[in-house]
Amino acid sequence: MNIRRFPMTREVSLLVLAYLYVPVLVLVVYSFNANRTATIWSHASLDWYGRILTNPSIQAATVNSLILAFAAAIGATTFALLAALATSRAFPRRGAVEAVLNMPLILPEIVVAVATLMLFVALGVQLGLGAMILAHTAFCIPFAYLPIRARLEGMSRSYEEAAQDLYANRFRTFRRVTLPLLWPGILAGFTLAFVTSLDDFLTSFFLSGPGTTTLPVYIFSAIRAGITPEINAISTVMLVISVLLVSLSFFLSRLRR
Repeated sequence: MNIRRFPMTREVSLLVLAYLYVPVLVLVVYSFNANRTATIWSHASLDWYGRILTNPSIQAATVNSLILAFAAAIGATTFALLAALATSRAFPRRGAVEAVLNMPLILPEIVVAVATLMLFVALGVQLGLGAMILAHTAFCIPFAYLPIRARLEGMSRSYEEAAQDLYANRFRTFRRVTLPLLWPGILAGFTLAFVTSLDDFLTSFFLSGPGTTTLPVYIFSAIRAGITPEINAISTVMLVISVLLVSLSFFLSRLRR
């Protein structure tokens, strides 16, 4: 069955794409608006991009977001690599283990954020950057796991078997054969986990403490006073970074060795 033969398929698809992406394009265009009022266009200007680069609050939020994203991506990628290696072999209940690993992709993020907050409060964990790193690492694991697992599934076992035939132990086989072949998947998983943590709002909002505001939380706090071209500029920068990182993750996952 070819869905393109149904009537109005192309028109409906174009309407859906326009509904999704036209507001984003409007935001990008108005980020170059010189007028203080975001909805009234006067002329093009780059002043707002200069202002966000010299704003101390935005600089602090950017540093917090980068530290959080790097730490969470490193932790999530490490756990995802170990999980991918473990689930690459057949064992009882492997399907259940994979379902648990991918659970954060299915559960509503608001539920996960509130549950994490209640858990940390019950355990006496101080809210702040450390708590956010733990939470982000946990929910970023499946985003790093899927590219690594896909890369591992596409690898031939003959390389490892040949290394073992040449008297290489398991550690040397992993270090000299498996790991180099997995690098594109590992980098793709790291990039995807990084951008997921960088763009997250709900978990950061619930777990942030004094002085640990991230860029998404800062944007949410700023729009309460009204949307300005400065907010549009910050959002545009984050949009460009996210698109570049997701594209990089896609191309890395398609590399062939």
